[in-house]
Amino acid sequence: MDVTCGTPLTDFPGVGEARAKKLEKLGLTTVDSLLHYYPRDYEDRRQYATIQDAPLGVRVCVAAIAAERPRLSYVRRGLTLVQLKAADQTGIVYITFFNQDYVEKAIRQGEEYIFFGAVEEQNRRRTMTNPVFERVSSRNFTGCIMPVYPLTAGIGNHLLASLARRALTCAGQVPETLPSALRQTHQLAGVEFALQNIHFPADEEALSLARRRLTFEELFYLSIGLALLKGRRGGRKGSAFSVPEREAFLALLPFAPTQAQVRVMDEIAQDLASGRPMNRLLQGDVGSGKTAVAAYAAWVAIRNGFQAALMAPTEVLAEQHCKSLTALLRPAGVRVGLLTGGLAAAEKRRVRQELAQGELDLVIGTHALISENVSFHNLGLIVADEQHRFGVAQRAALAAKGVVPHVLVMSATPIPRTLALIIYGDLDVSVIDQLPPGRTPVETYVVREDKRQRMYNFVRRQVEEGRQVYLICPAVEEDGSGEGAGLQSVKQYADRLRTEVFPDLNVGLLHGKLRPREKEAVMAAFAAGEIQVLVATTVVEVGVDVPNASLIAVENAERFGLSQLHQLRGRVGRGKHLSYCVLLTGAQNIDSLRRLRVLASTTDGFRIAEEDLKLRGPGDFFGRRQHGLPQMKLADLAGDTRLLSQAQQAARQLLDDDPTLSRPEHRLILAQVRQLFAETPDIFN
Repeated sequence: MDVTCGTPLTDFPGVGEARAKKLEKLGLTTVDSLLHYYPRDYEDRRQYATIQDAPLGVRVCVAAIAAERPRLSYVRRGLTLVQLKAADQTGIVYITFFNQDYVEKAIRQGEEYIFFGAVEEQNRRRTMTNPVFERVSSRNFTGCIMPVYPLTAGIGNHLLASLARRALTCAGQVPETLPSALRQTHQLAGVEFALQNIHFPADEEALSLARRRLTFEELFYLSIGLALLKGRRGGRKGSAFSVPEREAFLALLPFAPTQAQVRVMDEIAQDLASGRPMNRLLQGDVGSGKTAVAAYAAWVAIRNGFQAALMAPTEVLAEQHCKSLTALLRPAGVRVGLLTGGLAAAEKRRVRQELAQGELDLVIGTHALISENVSFHNLGLIVADEQHRFGVAQRAALAAKGVVPHVLVMSATPIPRTLALIIYGDLDVSVIDQLPPGRTPVETYVVREDKRQRMYNFVRRQVEEGRQVYLICPAVEEDGSGEGAGLQSVKQYADRLRTEVFPDLNVGLLHGKLRPREKEAVMAAFAAGEIQVLVATTVVEVGVDVPNASLIAVENAERFGLSQLHQLRGRVGRGKHLSYCVLLTGAQNIDSLRRLRVLASTTDGFRIAEEDLKLRGPGDFFGRRQHGLPQMKLADLAGDTRLLSQAQQAARQLLDDDPTLSRPEHRLILAQVRQLFAETPDIFN
């Protein structure tokens, strides 16, 4: 069969319609997609040993002859065993396979096989359990560095490795997209070598060269795409605002701003006065005063005769912003309005009409702001709160409602600066790295499962003192198998608390599978103090501000990232009461406990973020991918900073030489950048 990069995987033996659908879940449809589906890990299967000399408990390859026919036996429902003896010149090994019935016919007496697994010793007999095996005469996956791929249900690693080996016959057909001068300057391997050795490396050095080449390539295309995004907005003209004396705004604040807030206000003022559209990310820990800085930006825009819009991720948060910003800005004559899906139809019509006619200066809302029937009289500034909940496409949709408006996006998710510059690569970055004086840090405790009753007693004590409590669960419903096994589920937990633990308290339930209107109602009831204990998933991570809540307890805390736990902890400590965060864990793993103790030892979100990045890597940093920005397959944005710097420099040099990548020799690079940024709107417009 002639195989090309475009050959569909259904042309391969063993890939029928059902299996093809499962492969499609992994994004695998053609040979080319398989070539660029990189292993997540590797298993070294190069060490050989005889049966007698094999080190106990270490996975090694043992070459041995099947000394008898495999015997299949049924132990009980759902459990079968296949057992056999294998021998070499040094001894006998007793091999057992659990629930692998096919082995009975796959292994033939008298033939020699390579068995890869850990040799153990029981009653002075050498044993192996569930080893990988293949005939000596046709070995593919022993005696090598074996790729380990990301999988999905119904697709095993052996199948993917087999398909990848077949696909690699086409590696020489993949076009070389990096110019030879660039490869020479940065000592990068050719694309065929890189693909061969990222899947089946000849040795550690070959793997290192392959990974370096493909990582550089990824970062290079990313850097070009982000440079084009910045260039696109940098070449456009925006409204140059005249910036009034800041003291007039500071006189409106009921508190003295921190030095960090003032510094960021200066950065925003420079953007607004520059004549270029501002596109700035404002990072700040929970409680650092980002909203006051956003109010300053809105105040400047409004003083220049423009309208401002603030988009929040939930109706409750939009209402809270509306209340606080109305109180702050009304003395300056600013007309503030609210536009959310929950308003009555007549109220929505009135707000839309006032916006279109210029009778509102500042509108605060949810996704309702980007609907087609909302138009502005003169939109000059957009503020998006909790940027990572919106994404590039949504903020672009709102920006399209103004004539090149200024954009400020805010995030309370602390992100290490290097990572922020990549993830928000089309934005400038400001950081409020200082908390207002007088804020009492939340006391954080790591608590083992045997102290659960004491935790419940503490919950009751807080409620008796008039406070409110969050109890956070990692799962919505019980799952007895797979990764969800043993996790506290929000539905069953809430039922148990209502009937057994706190039958006399008002226990609320909140999770992502509720309808939007139901979610808003629960959050509003908690904010109003009607719910005393709120059992929730991480849906509360953003978008509810309840100063009376003084305790948050997180079940199965080891299953969350540190940055996410820090975000959850930020739900309390917003009022005048001493507040607490309890991290409940049944983890025995030392690393898991060490991670949780990092959180207990500091409230510095940026230190926590750096630690989280080190411990978990960038792939899991947000828990879900950024909407509309590329997802890296290989690049480690924490560890590959030197390579990133080289890729950015190479991208700058290329774009200085050919700003639009219009030359014929750069056609393939442009195609790769387009492919990487396929979900990012208007990058090439």
